[in-house]
Amino acid sequence: MYLENKSNLEMEMTQTSASGHQCRSSLRPPEAVAGNFGELRLLQGISENGDTQKLQQSSVLPSGQCVIHTEGFVPVRKEDRHSFSTVNFLRGKTNSANISERSPLLRFPQDESITYMTVHEPSFGVDEPWDSSSLDIERRFRLGSEVASLTRSNSSDKTEAVENLSLSFRLTSSVKCCLRVCKVATIFAIVVLCSLFFSMYPDRDNPWRMLAVSPSDSFSMNVTDFRDNALLKLQVAGPFAGGMIDLSTQEYILIQVEQTEEPGQRRRRTQQVIYNWTVPLHAERSLQRVVTKTFEMLSSDPIAITIQAFLQDTEVVPLSMTHQSLYVTMETQVAIAGIILCGVYILIIFEIVHRTLAAMLGSLAALAALAVIGNRPSLVTVVEWIDYETLALLFGMMVLVAIFSETGFFDYCAVKAYQLSRGRVWPMIIILCLIAAILSAFLDNVTTMMLFTPVTIRLCEVLNLDPRHVLIAEVIFTNIGGAATAVGDPPNVIIVSNQGLRREGIDFASFTGYMFLGICLVLLTSFPFLRLLYWNKKLYNKESIEIVELKHEILVWRQTAQRINPASREETAVKCLLMQKVLTLENLLRKMMKTFQRQISQEDKNWEQNIQELQKKHRITDRVLLVKCVSVLVVVIFVFFLNSFIPSIHLDLGWIAILGALWLLVLADIQDFEIILHRVEWATLLFFAGLFVLMEAIAQLQLIDFIGEQTALLIKAVPEDQRLAIAIILVMWVSALASSLIDNIPFTATMIPVLINLSQDSDVNLPVKPLIFALAMGACLGGNGTLIGASANVVCAGIAEQHGYGFSFMEFFKLGFPMMIMTCMIAMCYLLATHVGLGWNM
Repeated sequence: MYLENKSNLEMEMTQTSASGHQCRSSLRPPEAVAGNFGELRLLQGISENGDTQKLQQSSVLPSGQCVIHTEGFVPVRKEDRHSFSTVNFLRGKTNSANISERSPLLRFPQDESITYMTVHEPSFGVDEPWDSSSLDIERRFRLGSEVASLTRSNSSDKTEAVENLSLSFRLTSSVKCCLRVCKVATIFAIVVLCSLFFSMYPDRDNPWRMLAVSPSDSFSMNVTDFRDNALLKLQVAGPFAGGMIDLSTQEYILIQVEQTEEPGQRRRRTQQVIYNWTVPLHAERSLQRVVTKTFEMLSSDPIAITIQAFLQDTEVVPLSMTHQSLYVTMETQVAIAGIILCGVYILIIFEIVHRTLAAMLGSLAALAALAVIGNRPSLVTVVEWIDYETLALLFGMMVLVAIFSETGFFDYCAVKAYQLSRGRVWPMIIILCLIAAILSAFLDNVTTMMLFTPVTIRLCEVLNLDPRHVLIAEVIFTNIGGAATAVGDPPNVIIVSNQGLRREGIDFASFTGYMFLGICLVLLTSFPFLRLLYWNKKLYNKESIEIVELKHEILVWRQTAQRINPASREETAVKCLLMQKVLTLENLLRKMMKTFQRQISQEDKNWEQNIQELQKKHRITDRVLLVKCVSVLVVVIFVFFLNSFIPSIHLDLGWIAILGALWLLVLADIQDFEIILHRVEWATLLFFAGLFVLMEAIAQLQLIDFIGEQTALLIKAVPEDQRLAIAIILVMWVSALASSLIDNIPFTATMIPVLINLSQDSDVNLPVKPLIFALAMGACLGGNGTLIGASANVVCAGIAEQHGYGFSFMEFFKLGFPMMIMTCMIAMCYLLATHVGLGWNM
């Protein structure tokens, strides 16, 4: 039963005297609903009302009290003797979220008592007392009786429905709580189990044996402490070179592993296994490189190891060697590595835990598996697995960007991009993606995204766009553009730096020329496909810009409060004030959401008028600091370029970024260093550290070697007339899919010798250049497949999360994986057309 105000006038509570209450109590039954309703009409349809209303007889109220009740309100006494506006009352300190003139004015609680309120419209003269007219009282009595009769007929059914709904809600909450407890218990049990396995086995502290070989003197040794069904892992350190081996012209080391099993109860004949391992030598004898290989042995019989040197002169080559036994077969190790990798991806895909914790858990599981098979690394070895050059590059650029953001430069760039796009969204997105692709061809992908992400976020905030979709598009084109040159992506750097490939004619100029042409073709087809992929995506926020900014402000205040460590009373007080600020803003947000009607934003037609307002609001705040930041950043980027072309600069990218950060910290005269450190993405750095350990442990479990060997076997099984085309397709797609799941750096380093040896095989007869270009295309473009497929993806997600616009694994996968499939298809067609059709680089 609802009361509707047809005249839409302000409604006020009626004040009555104590005598009026006494007269009302004596002249009418207590269940009657009384009041001066004016021109309010009664709306039928109480049976459709979703709220359960149970009307029964109530006890007589005490004299001088009139209970006023709406949904979620507390009783109000009439003794206050103050007239107040109902509209203001509804907007006051209440617990109701949606109260209007059509809200139910009658509520029947479970204690069988009636609650009611009287409504007065001031346009109908003076207040009438309750006992002013016996006819009016009789009318109100009949009204209350009708309400009671209609309500009693449906009260039982509605009560059961509400009880069932409440029960299902409680069950849902209980199920969620149980699932969360089960998740925590399961993960904790796995962590404890891995910790026990890891602690049960000691480190393999195998001493390195120093030796020297020459063309006239070889080295031999016997290994006797060996078990049945074990593997022999041999590590040799020396001046070795990577790449292919030309036995006629190149110097190399030949390592021969031999085991002879004597006849016994199980075998009647003598069995013998011989492995020949050839390692090329580098021209610079001062360089040191460690090579590793695993051999399958027959039994626990002694193993003979012989090392010979094939040199052009009689010089002596110093070497060092160590060996150890592994107690699990290679197939079992590969299966264990696959299970661990799948577990990590399940944690990340379904967001069971944060991706940083998932990488740490995967690293612990992989280390425990290495300990079980007898190859537990020491703490020093695990620390050496971390790529500190990448971490130093990330840290240095994060500090540079943190100081750069203090100048207001990113806001200024956002306004300029908005002016350049003339208020149109897709031209702006295409311009940003194109610039990101061009810069990433000459800079590192991580550096490009660290510079572009803050600008993109501020630009989207100005246009009331959702930054997540724009950032994903940018990072996709950053990975595509990085494949165009030899310095744009780490796999390309590894390929060009290989000495064996340089002797085959794959140098900086030839590699960049071939890849640049193919990536330009990929870019031209990627922009229409991106537009098609985003066809049904709502790039604009569905809410008004005021609500979006308020939500983001609440998130920033909450994150600020959570980062305060309440070590003192003052810090605790500040944290409480910030949380109080959050609660105040949340109340304001709820009020704004009540009156907000969802609208889909349209492109700004008055962009010229808004440009002037935005230029006044978003200006350069510190021009002196801006000059310092731009100067240091230009020097850093210039040294990045010089490092790729001038070998006399003995600085890696990590050192350049660290030195640039130190220069800017000194020039900017930073006093509060904690503010800068708060803006560093420590979770991202820790994720990369855990990922490096995980991938190296996966490599130690022979997974990457297994992928390379199976790829080579599949290529050998193809008929000779179709072998080149099938080899290009197979290497391309295996590289793309593998790079989307594991780090492309160790995969590329592992696949290069596999492809070189495959091209050297006389039975295969394949040129090496098409295979290497297919590897480069697949390793670079495959990074778009998943969120952790490329370093730039993780960095972009971390910075966006810090700004309150983080995107999940699945959000990236829905856009990145189709783009990876399409770009790999175009790159495959380019490779087949140039190598198979035109015969380039044969």
